[in-house]
Amino acid sequence: MTAETIFVGTELLLGNIVNTNAAYIAQRLAAMGISCYYQSVVGDNEERLSKVLREAIDRSDLVILSGGLGPTQDDITKDVTAKVLDRPMYLDEATKNRIEEHFLRRGTDMPENNIRQALVPEGAIVLENDNGTAPGLIIEHPVLSVADSKEGTRKIILLPGPPLELEALWESKVEPYLKKNSHEVILSSMVKIVGRAESEVAEICADLINSSNKDVTVAPYSKTAEVHLRVTAKAADEKEAKKKIKPVVKDIKGRLGDSVYTTHEETTLEQAVVDLLLANNLTVTTIESCTGGMVAARLINVPGVSEIFKSGFITYSNKAKRKIVGVKKKTLEKYTAVSAQVVSEMVSGIPIFNLNRADVAVAVSGYAGPDGGTKEHPVGTVFIAVNVCGVISVKEYHFKGSRQKIRESAVAEALILMRQSILEYYSRMMSNPQE
Repeated sequence: MTAETIFVGTELLLGNIVNTNAAYIAQRLAAMGISCYYQSVVGDNEERLSKVLREAIDRSDLVILSGGLGPTQDDITKDVTAKVLDRPMYLDEATKNRIEEHFLRRGTDMPENNIRQALVPEGAIVLENDNGTAPGLIIEHPVLSVADSKEGTRKIILLPGPPLELEALWESKVEPYLKKNSHEVILSSMVKIVGRAESEVAEICADLINSSNKDVTVAPYSKTAEVHLRVTAKAADEKEAKKKIKPVVKDIKGRLGDSVYTTHEETTLEQAVVDLLLANNLTVTTIESCTGGMVAARLINVPGVSEIFKSGFITYSNKAKRKIVGVKKKTLEKYTAVSAQVVSEMVSGIPIFNLNRADVAVAVSGYAGPDGGTKEHPVGTVFIAVNVCGVISVKEYHFKGSRQKIRESAVAEALILMRQSILEYYSRMMSNPQE
């Protein structure tokens, strides 16, 4: 099955709204093994939307439209779709009643123009929207493709633009519909990797990525400080799909070793770090300068972290580094705040381990820009230190990009160094149990 997505709204073209729906739907389609070859953004213009929709219906099995389902006159997606498919619209009483109830719960009468949202193209499947007034729609439409002169049925899905509404409808209604109407099961497993460049991973797994085996595919994706490999299998049932995926995932883990931190789609890097801390009964403290608490925030996003998260410090100034975490004044004067020596003292200062008693401490200090930096340590230079039960690891990094990008990269690398340091600590302990 091939898919195509169309996102409707002049505000998207003007950049007033970031099109997060595009990334979300693309990821969900990829997870189902559905190929998406085209993605369009169209303004609130009937002629242009009609043209794009006709082209999409001709060349793609599945067409997904987002946005333009509101109650105002510039919300034209449903009207254009009905015209293109030559389907009359009717007032769906169940949808009208649900919209009226929505306003009743808010203590107001339904505005007259919201009636437009209850108009439905003939033959459409209505998807009740529990988070808004615009229902989603699925239309199964027979076509004779101009591209290949073959008869077939196109699936056209209309979804509201607000991400909360779209995502809820997708997960509760759309995805189950697509799976139910598929003649085969498509299953994916995500292998998430840290500590290796995308090019290195691609080289190590080149034969798997470029394999001619269409039943099991391996596709790489790059994220900040991470590389993901999606392993997707097509089979008659879920059991057979899992059977096909398992040896490929095992092969990848064998090639990449501890660089693989999870094979579960929902597990994040911070979740993996917290799981590692919990598994080894290790408490943690964060001491941050340029990241301003972002490392702590990532860790605290994980449910259950309260069992092991002791405290977080933002020591942005030199005075804070001295008074709060015990960095020596002479160390700051000799090496500056952005140095291996200072981050080492940030994770080993007397206040940290005497008052907070954390088993693991992570510290970050750097030049996030756009100002600052030196000839020796330009903007983008960041030092990160991790102390695991008295064993300190320090690394120097050089990031590129905006201030926000540098900070996000530093946070990701801090989590990676935490994970790596804990694994190495216990590996040494097993090799030398008397240490």
